[in-house]
Amino acid sequence: MHQAILYSFRRCPYAMRARMAIVSSGMQVILREVQLRDKPQSLRDISPKATVPVLLSADNEVIEESLDIMLWALRQSDPDAWLKDINYLLIRNNDGPFKQWLDKYKYADRYPEQTQQFYRQQGEQTLLMLEHALADSDFLSGDTITITDIAIFPFIRQFVSVETNWFKQAPYPKTRRWLDYLLASELFQTTMHKYQPWDMTNEFPALFPATTIS
Repeated sequence: MHQAILYSFRRCPYAMRARMAIVSSGMQVILREVQLRDKPQSLRDISPKATVPVLLSADNEVIEESLDIMLWALRQSDPDAWLKDINYLLIRNNDGPFKQWLDKYKYADRYPEQTQQFYRQQGEQTLLMLEHALADSDFLSGDTITITDIAIFPFIRQFVSVETNWFKQAPYPKTRRWLDYLLASELFQTTMHKYQPWDMTNEFPALFPATTIS
């Protein structure tokens, strides 16, 4: 039986959350680490937009959206019940307005219409939403990790990395604790394993995850 193939880029937050769901599911896929400046033709052949992540299933189904890849993996195997109590409102906000403000905050020099501080303040509206969601529980949908946390976590990681000293002092202690927990988790460490960029000359497929979490 053929294995699913995942085209990924290690630092992309969309690819990151797809990989985290695959790790949680207990599945193993063939990973093709993409160089964004030199995307392989095999990726373009199955997905003309050629943005990672893209998954080619064992049944030759092409899945081009990261959230759909997460759902694909977890619907096959969800040992930690990530699919319970999904907060679609938080995920839609993350993937829509927050991602737009994140890009402007991170690359403020490309958006001189406003200051970097202005873009950060717009993004902080999402931090307030997270702080509220974490008021009575350890995670965004309750006392255990769900797909809600993992769909959002890589983008918050990116947001706070713009001004780490500011975030250390910012009035979001529950979001800080939540982020620190996920950053230190074995799940995240497994997800961020480094792979060599893939090309057609690679003799042996790279398997992801390389090892399973015990």
